[in-house]
Amino acid sequence: MNNPCDIFKSQFKKAKETLDILLIQKAEINLKLESDFSCPSLHKDLRTINMDIRITENEIEHAESCIQECELKYNSSPS
Repeated sequence: MNNPCDIFKSQFKKAKETLDILLIQKAEINLKLESDFSCPSLHKDLRTINMDIRITENEIEHAESCIQECELKYNSSPS
C-alpha cells in the first residue's frame, strides 16, 4: 500500500460490505416477524442487528472522515 489513505479506504470498503450483510439479516428477521410477531428471540435479534447497523454506520462515517483528512493532508503537500 503506497498511498497512506489506502488503510482508511479498506476500512470503509469492509464496513460497507458488513452493512450490506446486516441489512439483509435485518430484512430476514423482519420477514420472520411478519408471521410470528410475538417471538421474543426475534425481537432480541432485531434489536441486536439494529445496534450493529448503527455501529457500522458510525464506522463508515469515521472512515469517510479519515479518508477526507488523509487526502487533504497528502494531496496538498508539495511533491
